[in-house]
Amino acid sequence: MGVAHGAIAFTRAGQGRDGGTRYNPPMVEDGATRSGLTTDAARNQAAWDASSDEYQERHGGFLAASGGLAWGTSQIPEAELHVLGEIVGRDILELGCGAAQWSIALALRGARPVGLDVSARQLEHARRLMAEAGVDFPLVHASAEEVPLPDASFDIVFCDYGGMTFADPYRTVPEAARLLRPGGLFAFNGLSPVAEICWPLDADEVGDRLVLDYFGMHVIDDGEKTSFQLPYGEWIRLFRANGFVIEDLIEPRPGSLATSTYKSAEALAWARRWPAEAIWRLRK
Repeated sequence: MGVAHGAIAFTRAGQGRDGGTRYNPPMVEDGATRSGLTTDAARNQAAWDASSDEYQERHGGFLAASGGLAWGTSQIPEAELHVLGEIVGRDILELGCGAAQWSIALALRGARPVGLDVSARQLEHARRLMAEAGVDFPLVHASAEEVPLPDASFDIVFCDYGGMTFADPYRTVPEAARLLRPGGLFAFNGLSPVAEICWPLDADEVGDRLVLDYFGMHVIDDGEKTSFQLPYGEWIRLFRANGFVIEDLIEPRPGSLATSTYKSAEALAWARRWPAEAIWRLRK
């Protein structure tokens, strides 16, 4: 799903949240997936199936203009941030690929991508764009919380929002560790914890005051989709518990001329002063 494939919208009036670690009752059956889904995953699947057409219509042109290899709601080029490193000949899994703009761009540059998404409708858009680009690679209809692929299958696991925003990190981080080969790279971008705690529950955009609790962040409910966030220390403990070494935390900053279909001019100005997004770069 990702920014480039399902970013958390920069409007979320009426959002509620609960603190602490919780798991939802497992196994809501869905015949279109390999196995059952958690309640949150099933909810997100239904929401993305319903909204993917509107999402691609609104943001697809913006994502296409970047050429596919760009990060976040401001589409800062990979060539500038150097997150993924060498991609030629690498086996790469995109967790929450949406319409697969990232994976298509990687395939065109010599990588061997696999795109995974919980939304069947997003994958239909991916197949259309793959045909238009003249590339072919596997697409997997599944949740990032339970990936139906073998251990140690990939050199790189990554996403831009996608599965690391809309799936539970207490499930996705162990899955990324399982799927990576020794020495493999795990990289993902999402809303920063700083932006999270500066976003009033009744506002359409991030503000300039601390308004939400930092401690206990985990499950975030906007009334339509479920997203996830952790405090910085909890992210670090989770990474270490699953065998990851932190190589970098990149806080991308939009340039003065940046535009976005995701953000207003005011939100872009906010992101030039404070970190709106966070890209974790981890090594197994």
